[in-house]
Amino acid sequence: MKNTKVRYTPEELAEAYVYPAALTPAQKGEADNQLKAARAKVQSEITAADKLMSDILQLRFRLEDYLNTGEFDPKLKFSYFLKEYVQLLNKKRKVFAQEINIDETELSQLINDHRYPGENIIIRLELHSNKAIPAIAWYKLIEREKEHYIITNKTIRKQEEKNVSNRLTVSVN
Repeated sequence: MKNTKVRYTPEELAEAYVYPAALTPAQKGEADNQLKAARAKVQSEITAADKLMSDILQLRFRLEDYLNTGEFDPKLKFSYFLKEYVQLLNKKRKVFAQEINIDETELSQLINDHRYPGENIIIRLELHSNKAIPAIAWYKLIEREKEHYIITNKTIRKQEEKNVSNRLTVSVN
């Protein structure tokens, strides 16, 4: 088998095992229709619970992918993912707020990026999702935002400069 890999390209090997199909436009159209019908059948058999599980996992993977980039994206904040989560549940905000035992206005402030959640909210989100989205993932989103704020906010540095005296004379940069 080693000699085979040397003599033939991967494309040639694949062609040797898979016969290329030359379809007429009519045959291609029929094959497309059959595939479409098969996909529609499979999708019609998916339960609401399976669809919700799939959507929640997709949200989790998007969140984890974002966290793994190491970059800050102002669009992908805690508030964005919370809003997406609530929308996936297909529930009114008032109902969701009751389910995690917070006031509807607090939920609105979290979704509209006017407030950071406490640890209790992060834990409740993990529990509500039945651990599909771990608390640590929600926490890392918030930390990413705070890190970006600290690194980029020059105004707060100027304001706080007056509160520091007797600075070190050595530089460690």
